[in-house]
Amino acid sequence: MNKQILQGTALRYFLEVARTGSITEAAGRLDVAPSAVSRQIARLERELDVLVFERRARGMSLNAAGELLAAYAKRVQQDIDRVAGDILALRGLRQGRVRLASTEGYAFDFLPSAIASFRRTYGGIHFSLEAYSSKEISNRVRKGDADIGITLTMTSERDIRVELRRPAPVLAIMASDHPLAGLRRLSISQLVSYPLALPGQDSTVRQLFDISCSRQQLHCEPVFVSRHLDALINFAIEGGGVMLCGELAVRSHLRRGGIVALPLRDREMNERQFEVQTLAGRALPNACQAFLEHIRRAVQESG
Repeated sequence: MNKQILQGTALRYFLEVARTGSITEAAGRLDVAPSAVSRQIARLERELDVLVFERRARGMSLNAAGELLAAYAKRVQQDIDRVAGDILALRGLRQGRVRLASTEGYAFDFLPSAIASFRRTYGGIHFSLEAYSSKEISNRVRKGDADIGITLTMTSERDIRVELRRPAPVLAIMASDHPLAGLRRLSISQLVSYPLALPGQDSTVRQLFDISCSRQQLHCEPVFVSRHLDALINFAIEGGGVMLCGELAVRSHLRRGGIVALPLRDREMNERQFEVQTLAGRALPNACQAFLEHIRRAVQESG
C-alpha cells in the first residue's frame, strides 16, 4: 500500500464522489472533467490495492473499505478547517465558515435572527444552513456535512456531543381572539374539538401528539397538514385553527403580537428536548465555537 495516496487531490476527489454518489456530479462540483475524477479514483484504488466503491447502474456507493476511508478523509478536512481558523485568529482576522443543519422550525426564524445578530460583530464569518427532519440532523453532523446541528430529540444519539440541551415543550399556538386564547393552560382533549393544523408524521410534534391521543383514546383529524412550519403558523394567525410547535419557532411572531402560545398539560407534549449538537471528539474551528456561544445566549433570552 502506498500511504502517500492518503493526501492531496485523489482524496479530495474521492470524498466528493462519496458525498454525491456520482462521478459526473462530483466533477461538476469540483469544476473538472469526469475523466479526471475517474482517473484519481482508479489511482486511489490501485495504490491502496482495494476497491472503495461499489459500482451500480445509478451511481456509486461506498463499500466497507470506502466507509473507513471516508471517515478518515472527513477528519482530515475538519482538521484543516480548524487549523485554518486558528491561524486566522492568530492574525486577528474574523473569518471562517459555519455549516448548520436544523429542523425547519429553527431554520426560518430563530437561526436567521441569530446569524444576523452574530454577523453584526463578526462580519467576516460566512454561514450555510440546510433544513432536515429531526432524525436526520444527527446523521448530517455525524457524517461531517454540518458543523452544528440544531434539533429536537427524544433519545440520545451515538457519536454526538450535546453542546446545549433544554426542555422544548410543545405549545398550542392560536390567534389572540381564538375561543381558547384566554386560558392559561390547555389539554389535548380540549383542542380536538377545534380545527387543528399539524406537521407531518416525521416531526416530533406529530409523533408526541399521536401518542397522547392514542393513550387517551382521542380521535383527531387535522384540517390542515403541512411539512412547512410557516404555513401552519400563518394558518393559525389568520384564525384558521390551532397549531402546535415550540416557543423558539414562533418567538418573533409572539413579539409582534396577534397570536398566543399556551402550554399543554399532557405529559407527552412536554417530553421533547432542544439540542445543539456537534461531532464527538472533533475540535471545532474558532468560528463555530464563537457561534455556539452566541446560540447559548440567544436561547437563554426565553428564560
